[in-house]
Amino acid sequence: MTESQKWMLLVGASVLAWLFYLLAPILTPFLLAFLFAYLGNPFVLQLEQQRHMSRTLAVILVFTALFAIIILVVLLILPLLERQVVQLIHQLPTYHQWITQKIKLWVEAEQIDMYQMLVQQWQKAGGIVVATFNYVTQSGLVLAEWVANLVLVPVLTFYLMRDWSIMLASIQGLLPRFIEAKIVSLAKESDQVLSAFLRGQMMVMLCLGALYSFGLWLIDVNYSLIIGMLSGFVSFVPYLGFIIGILSAGVAAIVQFQALQPLVYVLMVFGVVQAIEAMLLTPLFVGDKIGLHPVAVIFALLAGGQLYGFFGILLALPVSAVLMVFLRHAHQRYQQSSLYQSQTKLSTQPTKKKLEVKSE
Repeated sequence: MTESQKWMLLVGASVLAWLFYLLAPILTPFLLAFLFAYLGNPFVLQLEQQRHMSRTLAVILVFTALFAIIILVVLLILPLLERQVVQLIHQLPTYHQWITQKIKLWVEAEQIDMYQMLVQQWQKAGGIVVATFNYVTQSGLVLAEWVANLVLVPVLTFYLMRDWSIMLASIQGLLPRFIEAKIVSLAKESDQVLSAFLRGQMMVMLCLGALYSFGLWLIDVNYSLIIGMLSGFVSFVPYLGFIIGILSAGVAAIVQFQALQPLVYVLMVFGVVQAIEAMLLTPLFVGDKIGLHPVAVIFALLAGGQLYGFFGILLALPVSAVLMVFLRHAHQRYQQSSLYQSQTKLSTQPTKKKLEVKSE
């Protein structure tokens, strides 16, 4: 690869990253559609190759099955979530009053200033939550955006799934010939890693949400479905789902039962589910598909959120999975290079001889 070719690739990558940065606020529905199309494409190929269906018919069948499952899950879970959310909103003043009283009892008399500061901060936090909730529920613009996305995502998914092979062929045709074979090889390896990771991670998240919800329901904790599904949903961040779940479930149990003993049962539920995840779910569904250390995963998520907001958080782990494939190949190339394998040691002897000649 010549220097001019390297600079052209660098400029192209920089322009692409800049465009992603500018368009990040509107890319979320496209990303979701791309994700659904990517997950559904293997089933479409299977119907094409094994059942000898046309591409359009296979896409229609997979598309219908995919969104039928999503709608069924929403119809089954949404009423339960709605009921618990309404109950939680009605109970927020009770939670606020109970926590404020407990803080007052725990703080000693000479620390009254600290108590007042905590109460003020709690009231401010409550006001922010209420204001945010009112904005989300009353803003017609936000509601219109949600409706537009609900309509746009299925439409984009259908067209992306139908034209998936055509798009891949077009992208491959644009690649410079001198690196086309290498990029195709890396893309195939990235596809294997990424597809296995995405499907596995989604299965782990769903299983964790179900297990957390069921465990909290068994010990009769209010809002078990909200807490459980939230904990499962954010579990793609190492330990974040566990921390959020155990804190929210602990507070809910203490306020509900007015005692500390139920907290022991909450700890038992989350401990058992964590053991199931570590020994069964993650090895079975995910394994070591990315090969990233948990610290690197957290850094990738924070970096994605900082650069591209919510879109960046969604994109962080898939991009990291692809980057790990490229880094592994770069590491292999480095270990095979003369720079790594060279046994030559730098010597200062020629310099000394030159100095001796000059001194003579």
